[in-house]
Amino acid sequence: MAETMNAIVISSFGGPEVLTYETVPKPVPVPGEALIHVRAFGVNHAEMHMRKGEWDEWNPITGLECVGTVEACPGGELPIGAKVAGVMGGLGRNRPGGYGEFVTVPVTNVIQIEGTSLPWEELAALPEVYCTAWSCLFTILDLQPGERLLIRGATSTIGQAALNLAIDAGAIVTATTRREERFEWLRGLGAEEAVLEQSDLDRRLLEQGRRRFDKTLNLVGNRVLLESIRITRAGGRMLQAGWLGGLAPVQDFNPMVQMESGVHFSLFHSKVLGTPEFPLSAIPLQNIARKIENGAWDARPAKVFEYGDIHSAHRMLDSHDAGGKIVVKH
Repeated sequence: MAETMNAIVISSFGGPEVLTYETVPKPVPVPGEALIHVRAFGVNHAEMHMRKGEWDEWNPITGLECVGTVEACPGGELPIGAKVAGVMGGLGRNRPGGYGEFVTVPVTNVIQIEGTSLPWEELAALPEVYCTAWSCLFTILDLQPGERLLIRGATSTIGQAALNLAIDAGAIVTATTRREERFEWLRGLGAEEAVLEQSDLDRRLLEQGRRRFDKTLNLVGNRVLLESIRITRAGGRMLQAGWLGGLAPVQDFNPMVQMESGVHFSLFHSKVLGTPEFPLSAIPLQNIARKIENGAWDARPAKVFEYGDIHSAHRMLDSHDAGGKIVVKH
Protein backbone atom coordinates (compact mmCIF):
# COMPACT_ATOMS: atom_id res chain seq x y z
CA MET A 1 0.00 0.00 0.00
CA ALA A 2 1.39 3.40 -0.99
CA GLU A 3 2.58 5.51 1.94
CA THR A 4 1.97 8.85 0.20
CA MET A 5 -0.96 10.46 -1.60
CA ASN A 6 -1.88 13.54 -3.58
CA ALA A 7 -3.58 16.42 -1.77
CA ILE A 8 -4.72 19.97 -2.39
CA VAL A 9 -3.15 22.16 0.31
CA ILE A 10 -3.77 25.72 1.54
CA SER A 11 -0.17 26.98 1.21
CA SER A 12 -0.96 30.46 2.57
CA PHE A 13 -4.04 32.66 2.98
CA GLY A 14 -5.45 34.35 -0.09
CA GLY A 15 -7.23 33.72 -3.38
CA PRO A 16 -7.70 30.44 -5.23
CA GLU A 17 -4.06 30.51 -6.34
CA VAL A 18 -2.88 29.64 -2.79
CA LEU A 19 -4.26 26.12 -3.25
CA THR A 20 -1.36 23.90 -4.29
CA TYR A 21 -0.97 20.24 -5.24
CA GLU A 22 1.41 18.34 -2.99
CA THR A 23 2.47 14.80 -2.17
CA VAL A 24 1.84 14.16 1.51
CA PRO A 25 1.82 11.14 3.85
CA LYS A 26 -1.20 8.90 3.41
CA PRO A 27 -3.26 8.88 6.62
CA VAL A 28 -3.48 5.70 8.70
CA PRO A 29 -6.80 5.00 10.44
CA VAL A 30 -7.04 4.01 14.09
CA PRO A 31 -9.93 2.13 15.72
CA GLY A 32 -13.06 4.27 15.49
CA GLU A 33 -12.03 5.68 12.10
CA ALA A 34 -12.49 4.69 8.46
CA LEU A 35 -10.01 5.38 5.69
CA ILE A 36 -11.94 6.60 2.65
CA HIS A 37 -10.59 6.60 -0.90
CA VAL A 38 -12.08 9.90 -2.08
CA ARG A 39 -13.85 9.80 -5.45
CA ALA A 40 -15.46 13.27 -5.33
CA PHE A 41 -16.19 16.07 -2.89
CA GLY A 42 -18.46 19.07 -2.58
CA VAL A 43 -16.98 22.55 -2.31
CA ASN A 44 -18.36 24.72 0.50
CA HIS A 45 -18.30 28.40 1.37
CA ALA A 46 -16.60 27.62 4.69
CA GLU A 47 -13.61 26.37 2.69
CA MET A 48 -13.40 29.74 0.93
CA HIS A 49 -13.28 31.46 4.33
CA MET A 50 -10.66 28.96 5.54
CA ARG A 51 -8.56 29.62 2.43
CA LYS A 52 -8.75 33.35 3.17
CA GLY A 53 -7.85 32.92 6.85
CA GLU A 54 -11.30 34.03 8.02
CA TRP A 55 -12.41 30.85 9.83
CA ASP A 56 -11.88 29.92 13.48
CA GLU A 57 -10.39 26.49 12.65
CA TRP A 58 -8.76 25.20 9.48
CA ASN A 59 -6.47 22.45 8.28
CA PRO A 60 -4.02 22.88 5.38
CA ILE A 61 -5.87 19.99 3.69
CA THR A 62 -9.38 21.39 3.84
CA GLY A 63 -12.68 19.82 2.76
CA LEU A 64 -15.71 19.31 4.98
CA GLU A 65 -17.11 16.32 3.09
CA CYS A 66 -16.43 13.62 0.54
CA VAL A 67 -17.80 10.47 -1.06
CA GLY A 68 -15.83 7.38 -1.90
CA THR A 69 -15.11 3.81 -0.88
CA VAL A 70 -13.85 2.36 2.40
CA GLU A 71 -10.18 1.45 2.08
CA ALA A 72 -9.71 0.34 5.69
CA CYS A 73 -11.70 0.26 8.92
CA PRO A 74 -9.74 -1.15 11.88
CA GLY A 75 -12.82 -1.49 14.09
CA GLY A 76 -14.84 -3.34 11.47
CA GLU A 77 -17.79 -0.93 11.66
CA LEU A 78 -17.86 -0.59 7.86
CA PRO A 79 -17.08 -3.20 5.19
CA ILE A 80 -14.08 -2.70 2.93
CA GLY A 81 -15.16 -1.38 -0.44
CA ALA A 82 -18.46 0.04 0.82
CA LYS A 83 -19.75 3.18 -0.89
CA VAL A 84 -19.90 5.92 1.75
CA ALA A 85 -20.20 9.62 2.44
CA GLY A 86 -18.00 11.31 5.03
CA VAL A 87 -19.12 14.63 6.47
CA MET A 88 -17.83 16.90 9.25
CA GLY A 89 -16.26 15.19 12.27
CA GLY A 90 -13.52 17.83 12.18
CA LEU A 91 -12.77 17.31 8.48
CA GLY A 92 -10.89 20.28 7.10
CA ARG A 93 -10.96 21.94 10.52
CA ASN A 94 -8.96 20.07 13.17
CA ARG A 95 -7.98 17.14 10.94
CA PRO A 96 -7.18 16.75 7.21
CA GLY A 97 -10.26 16.88 5.01
CA GLY A 98 -11.69 15.69 1.73
CA TYR A 99 -9.27 17.57 -0.55
CA GLY A 100 -6.85 14.67 -0.10
CA GLU A 101 -6.82 11.52 -2.20
CA PHE A 102 -7.51 9.58 1.01
CA VAL A 103 -8.98 10.77 4.30
CA THR A 104 -9.58 9.26 7.73
CA VAL A 105 -13.03 10.00 9.14
CA PRO A 106 -14.58 9.10 12.51
CA VAL A 107 -17.03 6.27 11.86
CA THR A 108 -19.72 8.40 13.56
CA ASN A 109 -19.35 10.77 10.60
CA VAL A 110 -19.57 8.17 7.85
CA ILE A 111 -22.84 7.12 6.21
CA GLN A 112 -22.97 3.97 4.11
CA ILE A 113 -25.01 4.49 0.93
CA GLU A 114 -26.13 1.24 -0.64
CA GLY A 115 -27.88 0.37 -3.84
CA THR A 116 -27.52 3.69 -5.66
CA SER A 117 -26.30 4.13 -9.22
CA LEU A 118 -25.85 7.88 -8.85
CA PRO A 119 -22.45 8.86 -10.27
CA TRP A 120 -19.86 10.02 -7.78
CA GLU A 121 -20.18 13.69 -8.75
CA GLU A 122 -23.94 13.64 -8.10
CA LEU A 123 -23.58 11.74 -4.84
CA ALA A 124 -20.96 14.29 -3.73
CA ALA A 125 -23.56 17.07 -3.94
CA LEU A 126 -25.62 15.55 -1.13
CA PRO A 127 -23.86 14.91 2.23
CA GLU A 128 -23.26 18.32 3.82
CA VAL A 129 -26.20 20.01 2.11
CA TYR A 130 -28.92 17.48 2.84
CA CYS A 131 -27.64 16.49 6.29
CA THR A 132 -27.63 20.17 7.26
CA ALA A 133 -31.01 20.96 5.71
CA TRP A 134 -32.66 17.90 7.29
CA SER A 135 -31.23 18.74 10.73
CA CYS A 136 -32.39 22.35 10.45
CA LEU A 137 -35.94 21.51 9.43
CA PHE A 138 -36.74 18.46 11.51
CA THR A 139 -34.32 18.35 14.45
CA ILE A 140 -34.41 22.04 15.39
CA LEU A 141 -37.37 23.70 13.68
CA ASP A 142 -39.54 20.59 14.18
CA LEU A 143 -41.33 21.37 10.93
CA GLN A 144 -44.85 19.91 10.70
CA PRO A 145 -47.23 19.37 7.76
CA GLY A 146 -49.26 22.48 6.97
CA GLU A 147 -46.92 24.91 8.72
CA ARG A 148 -45.89 28.11 6.95
CA LEU A 149 -42.13 28.20 6.46
CA LEU A 150 -40.00 31.12 5.24
CA ILE A 151 -36.65 30.17 3.68
CA ARG A 152 -34.33 33.15 3.30
CA GLY A 153 -31.64 32.38 0.71
CA ALA A 154 -33.63 29.62 -0.96
CA THR A 155 -31.51 29.45 -4.12
CA SER A 156 -28.40 28.53 -2.11
CA THR A 157 -27.46 24.86 -1.97
CA ILE A 158 -28.87 24.37 1.53
CA GLY A 159 -31.88 26.49 0.61
CA GLN A 160 -32.70 24.29 -2.36
CA ALA A 161 -32.33 21.13 -0.26
CA ALA A 162 -34.50 22.62 2.50
CA LEU A 163 -37.16 23.57 -0.05
CA ASN A 164 -37.26 20.02 -1.42
CA LEU A 165 -37.45 18.47 2.05
CA ALA A 166 -40.03 20.95 3.35
CA ILE A 167 -42.39 20.52 0.38
CA ASP A 168 -42.04 16.75 0.70
CA ALA A 169 -43.03 17.05 4.37
CA GLY A 170 -46.19 19.02 3.53
CA ALA A 171 -45.08 22.50 4.60
CA ILE A 172 -46.24 25.69 2.84
CA VAL A 173 -43.07 27.49 1.78
CA THR A 174 -42.27 31.11 0.96
CA ALA A 175 -38.80 31.31 -0.61
CA THR A 176 -36.59 34.37 -1.03
CA THR A 177 -33.98 35.12 -3.67
CA ARG A 178 -32.03 38.21 -4.72
CA ARG A 179 -33.03 37.70 -8.36
CA GLU A 180 -36.57 38.04 -9.66
CA GLU A 181 -35.72 35.81 -12.62
CA ARG A 182 -35.47 32.90 -10.15
CA PHE A 183 -39.07 33.29 -8.95
CA GLU A 184 -40.60 30.94 -11.51
CA TRP A 185 -37.90 28.33 -10.88
CA LEU A 186 -38.58 28.40 -7.11
CA ARG A 187 -42.30 28.04 -7.68
CA GLY A 188 -41.54 25.13 -9.99
CA LEU A 189 -39.76 23.41 -7.09
CA GLY A 190 -42.95 23.72 -5.05
CA ALA A 191 -42.68 27.05 -3.25
CA GLU A 192 -46.11 28.62 -2.81
CA GLU A 193 -44.55 32.04 -3.16
CA ALA A 194 -41.21 33.56 -4.15
CA VAL A 195 -40.26 37.02 -2.89
CA LEU A 196 -37.30 39.32 -3.40
CA GLU A 197 -34.62 38.97 -0.71
CA GLN A 198 -33.78 42.42 0.67
CA SER A 199 -33.52 44.26 3.96
CA ASP A 200 -36.70 45.11 5.88
CA LEU A 201 -38.48 42.06 4.51
CA ASP A 202 -40.48 41.86 7.74
CA ARG A 203 -41.78 45.42 7.38
CA ARG A 204 -42.65 45.00 3.72
CA LEU A 205 -44.55 41.75 4.22
CA LEU A 206 -46.39 42.92 7.34
CA GLU A 207 -47.42 46.16 5.61
CA GLN A 208 -49.00 43.98 2.93
CA GLY A 209 -51.15 42.35 5.60
CA ARG A 210 -49.22 39.07 5.65
CA ARG A 211 -49.29 36.82 8.67
CA ARG A 212 -46.07 36.02 10.46
CA PHE A 213 -44.54 32.63 9.68
CA ASP A 214 -44.66 29.55 11.88
CA LYS A 215 -41.02 28.76 11.15
CA THR A 216 -38.18 30.72 9.52
CA LEU A 217 -34.91 29.34 8.18
CA ASN A 218 -32.42 32.19 7.82
CA LEU A 219 -29.50 31.34 5.54
CA VAL A 220 -28.60 34.98 4.83
CA GLY A 221 -27.10 35.52 8.25
CA ASN A 222 -26.56 38.24 10.83
CA ARG A 223 -27.55 41.03 8.47
CA VAL A 224 -31.18 39.91 8.59
CA LEU A 225 -31.20 38.10 11.93
CA LEU A 226 -33.40 40.53 13.85
CA GLU A 227 -35.94 41.00 11.09
CA SER A 228 -36.14 37.22 10.65
CA ILE A 229 -37.14 36.99 14.30
CA ARG A 230 -39.72 39.75 13.80
CA ILE A 231 -41.36 37.99 10.85
CA THR A 232 -41.86 34.80 12.92
CA ARG A 233 -44.99 34.44 15.07
CA ALA A 234 -44.98 34.20 18.85
CA GLY A 235 -44.48 30.54 19.72
CA GLY A 236 -42.78 29.97 16.37
CA ARG A 237 -39.14 29.19 15.69
CA MET A 238 -36.42 31.06 13.80
CA LEU A 239 -33.22 29.21 12.97
CA GLN A 240 -30.05 30.78 11.61
CA ALA A 241 -27.90 28.31 9.70
CA GLY A 242 -26.10 30.31 7.01
CA TRP A 243 -24.06 33.45 6.43
CA LEU A 244 -24.59 34.24 2.76
CA GLY A 245 -24.69 37.94 3.63
CA GLY A 246 -21.25 37.90 5.28
CA LEU A 247 -19.77 37.21 8.70
CA ALA A 248 -20.06 40.70 10.23
CA PRO A 249 -21.74 40.58 13.68
CA VAL A 250 -24.97 42.33 14.60
CA GLN A 251 -24.04 45.84 15.69
CA ASP A 252 -25.27 47.33 18.99
CA PHE A 253 -27.54 44.37 19.69
CA ASN A 254 -30.10 45.15 22.41
CA PRO A 255 -32.52 42.23 22.96
CA MET A 256 -34.84 44.32 25.16
CA VAL A 257 -35.53 46.73 22.31
CA GLN A 258 -34.94 44.70 19.17
CA MET A 259 -36.31 41.20 19.80
CA GLU A 260 -39.91 40.05 19.69
CA SER A 261 -41.32 38.23 22.70
CA GLY A 262 -42.03 34.52 22.50
CA VAL A 263 -40.09 33.65 19.34
CA HIS A 264 -37.69 30.74 19.76
CA PHE A 265 -34.31 31.60 18.21
CA SER A 266 -31.68 28.91 17.54
CA LEU A 267 -28.38 28.55 15.71
CA PHE A 268 -27.18 25.53 13.75
CA HIS A 269 -23.64 24.91 12.60
CA SER A 270 -23.02 21.78 10.57
CA LYS A 271 -19.78 21.07 12.45
CA VAL A 272 -21.96 19.35 15.09
CA LEU A 273 -23.13 16.69 12.63
CA GLY A 274 -22.12 13.27 13.93
CA THR A 275 -22.03 14.31 17.59
CA PRO A 276 -24.22 12.51 20.17
CA GLU A 277 -26.67 15.42 20.02
CA PHE A 278 -26.92 15.34 16.21
CA PRO A 279 -26.17 11.74 15.11
CA LEU A 280 -25.93 11.03 11.41
CA SER A 281 -27.84 7.82 12.02
CA ALA A 282 -30.97 9.97 12.49
CA ILE A 283 -30.68 11.45 8.99
CA PRO A 284 -32.26 9.38 6.17
CA LEU A 285 -29.55 10.12 3.59
CA GLN A 286 -30.07 6.71 1.97
CA ASN A 287 -33.75 7.52 1.37
CA ILE A 288 -32.86 11.01 0.16
CA ALA A 289 -30.42 9.55 -2.38
CA ARG A 290 -33.09 7.10 -3.52
CA LYS A 291 -35.65 9.89 -4.04
CA ILE A 292 -33.13 11.86 -6.07
CA GLU A 293 -32.20 8.83 -8.14
CA ASN A 294 -35.90 8.18 -8.81
CA GLY A 295 -36.32 11.74 -10.08
CA ALA A 296 -38.33 13.22 -7.19
CA TRP A 297 -35.83 16.07 -6.84
CA ASP A 298 -33.10 17.48 -9.04
CA ALA A 299 -30.00 17.65 -6.85
CA ARG A 300 -27.40 17.51 -9.60
CA PRO A 301 -24.41 19.77 -8.98
CA ALA A 302 -24.45 23.09 -10.78
CA LYS A 303 -20.78 22.82 -11.73
CA VAL A 304 -18.39 19.86 -11.80
CA PHE A 305 -14.62 20.34 -12.00
CA GLU A 306 -11.80 17.83 -12.36
CA TYR A 307 -9.44 17.37 -9.42
CA GLY A 308 -6.68 19.14 -11.33
CA ASP A 309 -8.80 22.27 -11.75
CA ILE A 310 -9.36 23.31 -8.13
CA HIS A 311 -8.48 26.93 -8.92
CA SER A 312 -11.43 27.21 -11.31
CA ALA A 313 -13.70 25.59 -8.74
CA HIS A 314 -12.71 28.14 -6.11
CA ARG A 315 -13.00 31.04 -8.51
CA MET A 316 -16.56 29.93 -9.14
CA LEU A 317 -17.07 29.63 -5.38
CA ASP A 318 -15.77 33.17 -4.86
CA SER A 319 -18.15 34.53 -7.49
CA HIS A 320 -21.24 33.39 -5.53
CA ASP A 321 -22.73 32.77 -8.95
CA ALA A 322 -22.72 28.98 -9.23
CA GLY A 323 -26.49 28.66 -8.76
CA GLY A 324 -26.04 25.39 -6.89
CA LYS A 325 -23.51 22.93 -5.55
CA ILE A 326 -19.94 22.91 -6.86
CA VAL A 327 -18.34 19.46 -6.98
CA VAL A 328 -14.79 18.28 -7.70
CA LYS A 329 -14.27 14.73 -8.96
CA HIS A 330 -11.20 12.52 -9.30
